[in-house]
Amino acid sequence: MRGKYVETGAIAMSGDGFLVGAFLLGYLLGSIPFGVVLTKLAGTEDLRSIGSGNIGATNVLRTGRKGLAAATLICDMLKGTVAVVIAGYYGGPNAAMLAALGAFLGHLFPVWLKFKGGKGVAVYIGVLIGLFWPAAAVFCAMWLATAVTSRYSSLSSLVASFVTPIFLWWFGHLALASLFAVLTLLMFYMHRENIRRLQAGTEGKIGAK
Repeated sequence: MRGKYVETGAIAMSGDGFLVGAFLLGYLLGSIPFGVVLTKLAGTEDLRSIGSGNIGATNVLRTGRKGLAAATLICDMLKGTVAVVIAGYYGGPNAAMLAALGAFLGHLFPVWLKFKGGKGVAVYIGVLIGLFWPAAAVFCAMWLATAVTSRYSSLSSLVASFVTPIFLWWFGHLALASLFAVLTLLMFYMHRENIRRLQAGTEGKIGAK
């Protein structure tokens, strides 16, 4: 199985300036807080004042609006994918990877919300789709398998993100494996409170009231 992470049709513009631009493009797209925007447009209370205070789809689901949660998940994924595809088309694989890093950091630390963002799961999947979609399929399969057996959403994300760099390395995508090893470490950091609750046995399970 071989992927061409957005190399097809790439114009591959060179220059450090364009690489910086690719990173900034990713960051600006990644920092769009769709969870906050969509819930505000829907007339619900401030997303940051309910549940975990997180801006992602899981916390949107706590508003009871499943449609809004699904829309947030899709938009957060797509902002990563779009950033990667645009940067990759004009700048090649290196630009695409920098855009992926920028999009992930933008979601975690959005300038519009005083650098307090989400945990990055949806964006992680989105940039995977843009860079090497089979790895995104593996991530989703691992997430689902872990969720079914454990009923912990956070644990599912951690397990899936741990497996992803290994999968990429196994199939010879060393640069991507290195990138996603960094993103996985960042995801573990953002889930540090979840990890403590998992260790203490107090983490909420999927479907639990």
